Amino acid sequence: MLKEIIFYGRGGQGAVTAANLLASAALKSGNKGVQAFPFFGAERRGAPVKAFARISNEEIFLRSQIREPDIVVVLDTGIMDVIDVTQGLKENGTILLNTPRNPSELSLPYKTATVDATTIAIENEILVGGIPVVNTPMVGALIRLLDGVKLEALQEAVMERFKGRAGEKNANAVKVAYEKVKL
Repeated sequence: MLKEIIFYGRGGQGAVTAANLLASAALKSGNKGVQAFPFFGAERRGAPVKAFARISNEEIFLRSQIREPDIVVVLDTGIMDVIDVTQGLKENGTILLNTPRNPSELSLPYKTATVDATTIAIENEILVGGIPVVNTPMVGALIRLLDGVKLEALQEAVMERFKGRAGEKNANAVKVAYEKVKL
């Protein structure tokens, strides 16, 4: 079954890398069809960024942007003040937010999941210029919402992408977020 995911974040938070890591982990988990691609507007740190991922157990022939996602992943909830991240989200869709709040505290008309990816990034020392990079914890939380993507496969993809100590920190952050996501 085809799953379509949109990642929303700000430049420098790793939304594009998150989509790529998800696709790599999905492939390692045995999915036959995977895609990951960015949508760029103003390409600068802090500007809104959107990245897409598709996962399927069959080959994917679509080559368009995702307009009706199954899941929306929001790396920075502040972006919701400027962008309608739920635009096109399927009626039974899910939104995953980077926030310390519980899903029950939010009044969203969708299935909602939350994870405090910022704290997880800080605790695992995943920082660039002192700013937490939340992409790996967010993907760790995301795979709890998906069938067919294994935690071990994501950790392997992370270790391949980030070498040495950085890989270990990010792989640990993936596991922590996977365990701490609130559904």
